[in-house]
Amino acid sequence: PKARSAAAALRRLNSAVQYVPYRGALRPRSALRIVQQYDIVADCSDNAPTRYLVNDACVLAGKPLVSGSALRLEGQLAVYNHAGGPCYRCLFPRPPPPHTVTSCADGGVLGVVPGIIGCLQALEVLKIASGMGSSYSRAMLMFDGLEGRFRTIKLRPRRPDCAVCGDNPSVTSLQDYEAFCGSSATDKCRALRLLPAELRVSVQSYRELLQRRLPHVLLDVRSRAEAEICRLPHALHIPLRCLQDRDPALLHGLADRIRLERQGAGQETPLPLFVICKLGNDSQTAVKILQELPEEEFGSLVVKDIKGGLMAWATKIDPTFPQY
Repeated sequence: PKARSAAAALRRLNSAVQYVPYRGALRPRSALRIVQQYDIVADCSDNAPTRYLVNDACVLAGKPLVSGSALRLEGQLAVYNHAGGPCYRCLFPRPPPPHTVTSCADGGVLGVVPGIIGCLQALEVLKIASGMGSSYSRAMLMFDGLEGRFRTIKLRPRRPDCAVCGDNPSVTSLQDYEAFCGSSATDKCRALRLLPAELRVSVQSYRELLQRRLPHVLLDVRSRAEAEICRLPHALHIPLRCLQDRDPALLHGLADRIRLERQGAGQETPLPLFVICKLGNDSQTAVKILQELPEEEFGSLVVKDIKGGLMAWATKIDPTFPQY
């Protein structure tokens, strides 16, 4: 467990400090009791439900919250509920739609970036604990690792109508934050359900279609970098962002592939178009875009996504297929 691992590493650095690891996920029934025991809270979580939970617990307990986050090559740092500054809900009163959130498990993170943000969090904790105050109770530090730049943006002040720290708060106890955010409080790869069941097929069903050599088009909508790591050889590659931007050259290539496959399927039969990605999330978004393609240019299509994506293919169909 991460908590025990961190405590063991810290004891080797400084055995004079008492470290208390809490094994298990932070839950609404226990969060306030835990937070009340400490003077300062550092939030290093990587999912929206836990961020709202920790924020609300800190506001209800009257504790400052030193919050850090990192994704890919970027990081952010802010201090909430301190010295009259805003809380997390003041800035983000409503959680983002679950399908728009990218976790480290989905998007990756370069290990040194959370190291940099973590050191800056520790600095703010020490400054608050020693009475020096914080540099980021009304500002957010943003780090761009690719450019090697730091910049600070001013945050809006505490909102009088904030649901938890406002003048008349409606949140007076901890809630079900997974229900509030519409996502799980976990750092595991998310599994979204954006399409009805009839528009999704399993990797086993798709393998049967391949074995029967039925005419179809397989569209891989991962990023270019992911496609260079591994791909199914018969797949046409168009990144999701290019689909969203309606890239004319790539859509023309898709139309050509559809016409080629349709020669073996018959002009009157709707051609199956299957969409695949890494985990089966972006592919569902792509299906919605492809359903809007004009029939006069692309013909009649039956567009479906492959559940679980290429990682499901690797675990259930081909164990030699690379996992990343």
